[in-house]
Amino acid sequence: MGIIAWIILGALSGWLASKMMHTDESMGAIANIVVGIIGALIGGFIMNFFNKAGVDGLNLYSLFVAFLGSIILIAIVKAVTRR
Repeated sequence: MGIIAWIILGALSGWLASKMMHTDESMGAIANIVVGIIGALIGGFIMNFFNKAGVDGLNLYSLFVAFLGSIILIAIVKAVTRR
């Protein structure tokens, strides 16, 4: 998967996860991309743990995996930074 595909997948999954977790107003486009890419790595690691395929291209399954990882990442960040 090329760098452009990672950016597109990261942007979509990060934006969807930030909408779901109600953090969209505090995150910009770059933050959504970074959260999405890191979320794709987390989601891929979790799926590999369960002997499933991780992120393997620009498709709906990969978007779901990256979305799941992004939600987990945002939940961890919210739990750590909660006052």
